[in-house]
Amino acid sequence: MTAGAAAGIELDGISLSLEQIRAVAEDHVAVSIVPDARVRVAAAREFVEEQFESGEPIYGVTTGFGRLANVSVAPADAAALQVNLVRSHAAGTGDPLGAKFVRAAGVLRASSLAAGHSGVRSSTLDLLVAILNEDVTPVVPMQGSVGASGDLAPLAHMTLTLMGEGEAFYKGERMEASLALEKAGLQPLVLEAKEGLSLVNGTEVMTGIAALCVLRALRQIAAADVIGAMAFEAFLATDRVFDKRINALRPHPGQARVADNLRALLAGSEIMQSHRECGRIQDPYSYRCIPVVHGAVRDAVAYARRVVETEVVSVTDNPLVFAQDGEFLTGGNFHGQPVALAADILKIAVAELAGISERRLYLLLNAEDRGLPLFLTGRSGLQSGLMLVQYTAAALVSENKGLAFPNSVDSIPTSAGQEDHVSMGMTAACNLDRVLNNVEGALACELLGALAATDFRRPLKSGTGTGAAYERARQGIEPWVEDRIPATDIVAARALIASGALVDAAAAAIGMALVD
Repeated sequence: MTAGAAAGIELDGISLSLEQIRAVAEDHVAVSIVPDARVRVAAAREFVEEQFESGEPIYGVTTGFGRLANVSVAPADAAALQVNLVRSHAAGTGDPLGAKFVRAAGVLRASSLAAGHSGVRSSTLDLLVAILNEDVTPVVPMQGSVGASGDLAPLAHMTLTLMGEGEAFYKGERMEASLALEKAGLQPLVLEAKEGLSLVNGTEVMTGIAALCVLRALRQIAAADVIGAMAFEAFLATDRVFDKRINALRPHPGQARVADNLRALLAGSEIMQSHRECGRIQDPYSYRCIPVVHGAVRDAVAYARRVVETEVVSVTDNPLVFAQDGEFLTGGNFHGQPVALAADILKIAVAELAGISERRLYLLLNAEDRGLPLFLTGRSGLQSGLMLVQYTAAALVSENKGLAFPNSVDSIPTSAGQEDHVSMGMTAACNLDRVLNNVEGALACELLGALAATDFRRPLKSGTGTGAAYERARQGIEPWVEDRIPATDIVAARALIASGALVDAAAAAIGMALVD
């Protein structure tokens, strides 16, 4: 995959990065297909048509689907078979999936088809690219996929839009898909042999969600280091735990990286220097073990990223076309287990960021022995300070305990037992998104506590990185002087985390990236 200044992102069916998926999904960068991919797509389609004309049985082309694979379908009914497949499989329910996730799935589906192993026409691929570029986004219900033959129901709803059926958003407005295509100047697709199966069979929806979530998790682990360092400093914790010698004896890469980050963030801190001789030897684990816990999360995110990066360049429909070998091969590439496991591991890992963050906040609000007033207000009793901010963090952490339960350990048979083991990958991916929302909220709550606690340490200066993060946050969050509505501050703090602005300020100050 290549990216040109004028052409936007060019799909070659071979390479694709998470960042490029995000560019299409969130920034609406235009997509096109490279000539070499078009040659492969045309060759695969020619082979499909040759085999169809020969009368050879082809799964999903001249047979039924799933348990109905042994039922022959007359060649004259081949097009109707594909239409019936899409319509019957569009059985989703629930709220619409977020537009960015549907767009991510769309570019993944286009990239997979461009690999030239699915057997669709070039015009079909072109329409899929066109709805991305013209901001036509299918309405895809969140529920209905068990991750068996990939995301059958969600992909069927996406395909309905190409056919001018169902509903879609056009430039953010929900309407009939036929009207959305008309407004975009596009003609609906008339499916031909194999095309419906190629469009609904695959892992692109769960993978699209996971791809964007991996990038979001990377932003959150960097934010957790910055906010954790700010809280660490204000709590007057001992920074001996960041010593290279300690962390070298447990050589997990994430642990070493976090220790390096916190040393850099706290460098030059007058607050840290002020209690060097206080005699305190150890701190509670939520402070002392930041390198270990944050580091383990980093390592888990790195694993999930490798899996998702592999999946986004995979071809996951069935059967697969190998035109150069003159064969159709039926396999199980559509099974969502790799993505399901990666999403589960990722959501368990990032949930720990929220868990340890809430504990640090709790201690900041109850640190009278370290010179901080209860709930970080100078007028306890009359004012409640940040008391309820910790309640909010606790609620989010508690919700994550249920959401983080691994969906991939569940399976329920479908298709009359033909699909007797399923991945639940879509459920895992959707729950991962919810966990990340809660982690962002919990980190935002800790940030408010760290800011308020830091104010009680003035006029002593913060570290190079923590000071820059403090100044950036204070541009939009006023000091806590009188009780006010903290919900507004939480929104502002979340925006700093989600946008990367807090991390960017700290990273620029210390002259090093805080995440790979």
